[in-house]
Amino acid sequence: MLTGKNSIGWEYSNKGEETFKTTTAVTNTENETDFFTATVDEIDNACKLADKAFRSYRNKTGNERAEFLLAIAEQIESLGDELINMYCKESGLPEGRAKGERGRTIGQLKQFAALIKQEDWKQVVKDAAEPDRTPFPKAAHIRSVLPIGPVAVFGASNFPLAFSTAGGDTASALAAGCPVVLKAHPLHAGTSEMVSRAIVKAAQETAMPEGVFSSINGGKEVGVHLVQHTQIKAVGFTGSYKGGKALLNLANQRKEPIPVFAEMGSINPVVISADAAAKRTHELAASLAQSISLGAGQFCTNPGLLLMIASDATELFMKALTDKIVATAPQTMLHNSIKQTYEANVGSVLAQKGVVLMGKSGNHMGLNDAGSYLARISGTDFIRNPKTQQEVFGPFSLAVVCKNEDQLHEVIENLEGQLTATVIVEPNDTLHLNKLVDALSYKVGRIIYNGVPTGVEVCNAMQHGGPYPATTDARFTSVGTAAIYRWVRPICYQSFPEHLVPK
Repeated sequence: MLTGKNSIGWEYSNKGEETFKTTTAVTNTENETDFFTATVDEIDNACKLADKAFRSYRNKTGNERAEFLLAIAEQIESLGDELINMYCKESGLPEGRAKGERGRTIGQLKQFAALIKQEDWKQVVKDAAEPDRTPFPKAAHIRSVLPIGPVAVFGASNFPLAFSTAGGDTASALAAGCPVVLKAHPLHAGTSEMVSRAIVKAAQETAMPEGVFSSINGGKEVGVHLVQHTQIKAVGFTGSYKGGKALLNLANQRKEPIPVFAEMGSINPVVISADAAAKRTHELAASLAQSISLGAGQFCTNPGLLLMIASDATELFMKALTDKIVATAPQTMLHNSIKQTYEANVGSVLAQKGVVLMGKSGNHMGLNDAGSYLARISGTDFIRNPKTQQEVFGPFSLAVVCKNEDQLHEVIENLEGQLTATVIVEPNDTLHLNKLVDALSYKVGRIIYNGVPTGVEVCNAMQHGGPYPATTDARFTSVGTAAIYRWVRPICYQSFPEHLVPK
């Protein structure tokens, strides 16, 4: 049974009077539980406990922290259908998506557990001493990494499990040796409370220090207090550009600025050659329509921009894609406010000069359902109007039809930083692929060949991050085992005997 309380170390706290409720997304009705917004004192207690826990948790062995992560995975799995039902109720997402995301969450925890059982992840570098070197002897140097301290993690609206309470940010921070203070997302506070309890139970079972994990409820003010707290040493965020930029500014205004690793969205350009459009017209139309509408378009990797060169094949493909979009069934969005923002953003793009609506779905829509949209614009008008580059969070895509390959490259040069780009081509394509990939490489963090951008594999080689404004630091990823390096810093030990270097 949900309590609505904040999880401060091992205690469940409700010192404040301000409360809020989540909603059932499909019906847009309030749920029963009152969730207590964390007070300044409760935020302070959570951060101080995290700082105290850090002093012992950072010295836990890799195996000990791995057992903690595995215990979290086991506790989440043991929640069974109760967790799935709460997830679906609060998000409006289907059961299959809920189970898939739970599997991904558990899988991430297990991956990080496997990683830290081996010391290789610390990337230790040793330079031997050269006492006889002239004119000056060289001392021995050993470089390793240290965890940076308590991390504030913000739950994501569109991933109640995989990018939230026990998601990739939390899992990687705990793996690195950093306690976590989570700000639960208000749209799925019930799901978050259930997972928070699982984490706390796992921490107690594996003898982790109190404060290694806390979870607090609330809105923007709670987030501001959390990021400004002196005990917080880094921030993990997945959400909108506006939210991520605000956190970055707050962190930089502190007496001690701290890093903010924010993933802030993307329009994920997809380049489709005329040859591919001609040879795979209906196949490509089907796969792209599915990708655009997947999860009501509520993915940071949603293909929001299609780039093509004018030709007869392009026109035939556009007709096929329009038909597929029109036939797409409406889907429930996460919240009525998100649906309203989606409709406003679609309207804003459609109002721009040269933008033409090709087709939309939307028959028999429920209260929070969204229809899919496809629009088009010329390369010339797109280049002239930066407003056509705005992200539309939902099942919307804008096709940019360029005059020639030179204009296609001009469009790419005018793009902001993105998470992904996709090239859809034929083996002997007339498009100059090497030049195209080179141009895209400096705009994105991941390039997909003959696929779709939705679906982010959690693996060692994954890069889920891109040049600003897609993320605040393109050198790091928020998905895959390399995500752990956001929460550590390098340290060098000079002239130390190896047995004295901290383990």
